[in-house]
Amino acid sequence: MNPERVSARSKALATLPDLRRELEQLHDAMLAFEAKHADELAGVMPCNRASALNLIHYLAMRSHDLRGLQSGLAATGLSSLGRAESHALSAVEVVLDVVQRLMEARQASAERAAPPCDLQGGAKLLDQHTIALLGPEPHGRSVRVMLTMPTEAARDYSTVRNLLEAGMDCMRINCAHDEPAAWQRMVQHLRRARQASGRRCSVLMDLAGPKLRTGDVEPGPAAQKLRPQRDPFGGVTAPAVVWLTAADAPTSPSSAAADGVLQVDAGWLAALQPKEKIKFHDTRGRRRVLTVVAHDRGGLWAELRRTAYLTNGTRLVRRTAAGHRLEAAAVTGIAAAEGMIALAPGDQLILTRDNSPGRGPTFDSSGKLLSPARVSCTLPQVFADVQAGERVCLDDGKIVGIVESVTDSELLLRVQHTPARGARLKAYKGVNLPDSGLRLPALTPKDKQDLKFIVSHADLVGLSFANHERDVLELTDQLRSLGSSQPGVIIKVETRRGFGRLPAMLLAAMRQARVGVMIARGDLAVECGYERLAEAQEEILWICEAAHCPAIWATQVLETLAKEGTPSRAEITDAAMGHRAECVMLNKGPHIAEAVRVLDDILKRMEAHQSKKSSMLRALRLAADFDACALRLDETRR
Repeated sequence: MNPERVSARSKALATLPDLRRELEQLHDAMLAFEAKHADELAGVMPCNRASALNLIHYLAMRSHDLRGLQSGLAATGLSSLGRAESHALSAVEVVLDVVQRLMEARQASAERAAPPCDLQGGAKLLDQHTIALLGPEPHGRSVRVMLTMPTEAARDYSTVRNLLEAGMDCMRINCAHDEPAAWQRMVQHLRRARQASGRRCSVLMDLAGPKLRTGDVEPGPAAQKLRPQRDPFGGVTAPAVVWLTAADAPTSPSSAAADGVLQVDAGWLAALQPKEKIKFHDTRGRRRVLTVVAHDRGGLWAELRRTAYLTNGTRLVRRTAAGHRLEAAAVTGIAAAEGMIALAPGDQLILTRDNSPGRGPTFDSSGKLLSPARVSCTLPQVFADVQAGERVCLDDGKIVGIVESVTDSELLLRVQHTPARGARLKAYKGVNLPDSGLRLPALTPKDKQDLKFIVSHADLVGLSFANHERDVLELTDQLRSLGSSQPGVIIKVETRRGFGRLPAMLLAAMRQARVGVMIARGDLAVECGYERLAEAQEEILWICEAAHCPAIWATQVLETLAKEGTPSRAEITDAAMGHRAECVMLNKGPHIAEAVRVLDDILKRMEAHQSKKSSMLRALRLAADFDACALRLDETRR
């Protein structure tokens, strides 16, 4: 709405009769919306009835543009309804009562239906649902911390114990990785750690879901580059360090890092002595010399002072101190480089049903394009739901293309966006189709098999790539068919379609006793666009609060700290924003224990300053320090 129009409307609503009329119309619309959706409300469990009603009332409220009403209320000194998420109908009724009293036209409250909850009741319901889903509040903070388990958590008990003691309140196991045997060991380690530490910690198991990915890509050449370190003028400051090991029983160096590893015949290797010279021609035909430095367990060290490229079959020749040629040995064991397809804006790319490895484009001798780059995808049945003109995002949105044509077996894309220096598309990278009306069910055959394990070992189950209430109902039906143990259901919002259907999915999930929502910001950012992510996650938080539903703030929280050991300034602020959810999730990394400790500290500090959207007016040290400084300055002047 145009700001001038909002301002003019605000002035028009500044009189009490206008405000009363607008509030009554809004109130009536909320009750009418409740009646309209009586069927959806009928299936909700009694413990979720008030929350479902409040969600319906909030959705009705937010289907109107209330900015003019808000400005008019604020101008009159009344609540502007800006914190009505948890008690929408009650908030409207309270303000309406005040307006009526001010007008001396008070209407008996008994004439109106009682709202499902008031301000305190809405907050209490959210707390109750959060405790039921995620367990009691940890000491010193209300927001729980969830951690994704690395594979080593299945092998090493101390990994789980250390994370629990650092502040983990919920263990997340991603069923897209590892196997049931590893998941079971993770859960066993957690049970042991809980008993030893006395700390509570629940278990969430995420279903893999129908994740769309690129298929295999042809491997690159089997070549190894060895390069010494040089100063800005090209002088060698340190030679390349090479580990030579026996081809029939290769070993890794016992210490230090090698710039390259070469496997050769064991007998030939055993005859080498320190300071001996090994000569060879690299793949470019350049003459190069390796100098043996020292024997070590399982091999020996050598140095190279000029850049060289080697491949399997490169012949290494020993020479005596007098320069006499001795026997040669062929290099083996150099692995092919990981396959990748170079792409830049304007390039074409074919997504195909063909399972053959992907490859780059082919050209004739004059440089004319013969065929575009091509790669398969893991769920080619989605081709039937894709139309020309729709976007395709690859590798977490690093590559964005537009569909130019569709056949039963192929999608032809024109690349629109890549990083500035182009992109390298590898195997098994994510594919998002944000504009396409995909009809993929959220539960795959693997998910249904995994549910048998989950109901026996987990407190919560995460529904990945949920796009429709049908997906939620299918999951709850599957859970009921597997027995009386009913884990809480976490709806993961990671697609545009799932975002758009969230209210309906929540009402469907409320047929279960325990429900939560995960804001999976990685895929959601790709699907909605990074520029809209902040708005989308804000709307999800509002909807969750209206449904008294715990929200989990997930993906890339303190990621730089977890992976590299030092956080960025922006992600510290992002982590603090996570306090508005009921749980914050961290992903794995070598410094994850430190990330947990930092997050725990941030959340405890924010506890005194913020509750959802409301600022808590705790006494500020800044104010006290200012007053003390002013007093000292005044005394100095005297």
